[in-house]
Amino acid sequence: MKQARESGILLPVASLPGKNGIGTFGKAAYDFVDMLAEAGQRYWQILPLGPTSYGDSPYQSFSTFAGNPYFIDPDLLTEEGLLTKKEAGAYDFGDKPDHIDYLKIYNSRFRMLKKAFRRFDTSDAGYISFKKRNSFWLDDYALYMAVKNHFGGKSYIEWNDDIRTRDKKALDIYSAKYAEDVEFYRFIQYKFMAQWKALKKYTNKKGIKIIGDIPIYVAFDSADTWASPDLFQFDDKGYPTAVAGCPPDAFSATGQLWGNPLYDWDHHKKTGYKWWIRRIKHCFVLYDVVRVDHFRAFDEYYSIPYGDKTAEFGKWKKGPGYDLFAAVKKQLGELDIIAEDLGYITDSVIKLVKRCGYPGMKILQFAFDSREDSDYLPHNYTSNSVCYTGTHDNDTLVGWFDVLKAADKKMALSYLNRKGFANDRELAEAFVRLAESSVSRLCIIPMQDHLALDGRARINYPSTLGNNWVWRMKEGAFSHALAKRIRKITKLYGRLT
Repeated sequence: MKQARESGILLPVASLPGKNGIGTFGKAAYDFVDMLAEAGQRYWQILPLGPTSYGDSPYQSFSTFAGNPYFIDPDLLTEEGLLTKKEAGAYDFGDKPDHIDYLKIYNSRFRMLKKAFRRFDTSDAGYISFKKRNSFWLDDYALYMAVKNHFGGKSYIEWNDDIRTRDKKALDIYSAKYAEDVEFYRFIQYKFMAQWKALKKYTNKKGIKIIGDIPIYVAFDSADTWASPDLFQFDDKGYPTAVAGCPPDAFSATGQLWGNPLYDWDHHKKTGYKWWIRRIKHCFVLYDVVRVDHFRAFDEYYSIPYGDKTAEFGKWKKGPGYDLFAAVKKQLGELDIIAEDLGYITDSVIKLVKRCGYPGMKILQFAFDSREDSDYLPHNYTSNSVCYTGTHDNDTLVGWFDVLKAADKKMALSYLNRKGFANDRELAEAFVRLAESSVSRLCIIPMQDHLALDGRARINYPSTLGNNWVWRMKEGAFSHALAKRIRKITKLYGRLT
């Protein structure tokens, strides 16, 4: 990442406005990029782009390599002649402009995409080339999804033993029996990638880089675990021996039980970290900068016995440390990576981040603890960091300040040299200005904070199910007037290059 002071906006693709029930790679995405440029922003940060599974979390995906079918834009398919305008508008994707109805999208999106697939020429040279380049993950993923449908959506651990354990004969039988479905899932990935690469190219031409997000773990029920069980801590029956999460903290009194399988790091080391190198290389096809989620787990990871109902009784165990990143650098060179170094941070984690040279994250909402000095207070930052008002796991600034403890609120106001705020916009802008004025060479502001929205616009409540990942920005909310205000602040604090 270059040394110039810059800033950007965090907005998940799913949260883009539009008529299709969820954000897509269509017109609203291009309009958003235009507004980013108008506002003087140089980065667009998004959440993981993988296909979501149960719970709709982008951090629990059916594949670490595949893209989310929901993001494929129907209007762009219409322009290709794969759908008619009438067909593209015939499905019920939900009728709330600021809320995603995943059930309606699930029940409609694949029917629409299958209609487009039937008109697609599978002998297309670009499609054949795409399949060949991505065969190392695409074939397993497409077959996994086809077989999963055959078993009524059940986790692969509940499939018949022959296909669950990838018996060669069973693989051949299922591949032949569900060949059309397998091809359909390849087609989806082709269209996903084509639309995304066109959007990324447009974004980059506007002078804006995309910050992607790579979850450290994969879902237990995923093509990755089914195709490569040797990469994970599984017993001889294919079940995890331990799973991932976080110990009790400010977010949860019983910790966060994510349930993801843990890596067999000894095996990864023996392979020269081949799978990880492929994964990170693929990320840099999709993004310009990559935020590595839960970076501390590369130093030490939290291991919770499989079957536990909470994360209270886990233990910290040693991860691969710098050895992994040395292998990545040797194979792929220097990369623009942001280390998500939040949570319980030890000296060894700090040393690992410093040795890698990656900028860490600073969250303003973590700064105001009246009981002690905090590393998240701006006067403690270094330039090699990325400052956020909050992340997808935090409340909005307005929602956060509303429930802040009285002593902490008093401290925050003192830090800002204010007695209070006249309204929500003034409140949000005060903290946005504090973030932008920090010494961090990159500052990322969630779109909700620029819009001064309250807690109803929160993206995620960690350790909870339901009412997460559903917020969408309303049409026209990112106005020219707002872009002008953002640009003015960006220029004021030397972040307009």
